[in-house]
Amino acid sequence: MLDRLEAMALELERRPHLLRLGRLFSETILLQVDAEEYLLHFERGRIAGIETGPDRKIPWRFAFKTEFEALQAFWQPVPAPGFHDIFGLVKIGRARIDGDILVLVKNLRFFKEFMALGRQRDGVHSA
Repeated sequence: MLDRLEAMALELERRPHLLRLGRLFSETILLQVDAEEYLLHFERGRIAGIETGPDRKIPWRFAFKTEFEALQAFWQPVPAPGFHDIFGLVKIGRARIDGDILVLVKNLRFFKEFMALGRQRDGVHSA
């Protein structure tokens, strides 16, 4: 999982439109996949660091919590209905969003497109 997140951070650097979308986004978010926690530190739309948790001393603005199986389905080149979007995962009961939802909504397109970068592998869609 950490390898995939690091690959997503590298892919983010190759996406000028995403960097432009995220230029005002400087927050720490929590991504929880099953029992594993990852703190993603964004600085002006770039990943400044990824830490594995849990670490209760580091504050985060919002959390996206899901299951590994659901995230794998989300990262398919053509996800099934309900797995195509982070809110789709929430709607079908396979994910949860906690924390400051306003920060997420203000940066929704950026975060959704960042999460979809997991569908990329070496410039091509992964299976």
